[in-house]
Amino acid sequence: MSDQKEVKDINRLLQEIKKQLDEQARTIYSPTAIEHAHHPRNWGRMNRADAYKIWQGPCGDIMEMYLRLDEAGTDGAVIREISFWTDGCGPSVACGSMLTTMVQGKPLAKACSVAPRDLLIALGGLPEETTHCAFLAVHTLQEAIDDWYRSAHKLSKESD
Repeated sequence: MSDQKEVKDINRLLQEIKKQLDEQARTIYSPTAIEHAHHPRNWGRMNRADAYKIWQGPCGDIMEMYLRLDEAGTDGAVIREISFWTDGCGPSVACGSMLTTMVQGKPLAKACSVAPRDLLIALGGLPEETTHCAFLAVHTLQEAIDDWYRSAHKLSKESD
């Protein structure tokens, strides 16, 4: 019987800690950043992506971006599907999630023009010590697109 009481006490304590952490997070992060960190959009690795990049930020977080493209767009290739994965903190997850929602359906040229500042604004800001997460997400996306352009350019030269 005492084991069940201990489990209930531990669960109650964990719930109280979670409540306190959630309250503290609301004083630091915007509702948008919290929503994207807790319920990320486009999360996960993608099989047979047309473009892919993995990048490690200076903080040690790893970000991966996967893109499936539609090359029939009038403005060039368009991001038909995009997903991301990170082993990073909540702000890294929020940045990857928000960035993918911002660029899905956009031509690559427009997706490349998204700056970390744009991402930070869309998230309602982040604390100074986590703004590098926006740079990590944007840089990983830009590198994936750059690699795709280099690969596509190389293939078109080889077929000439």
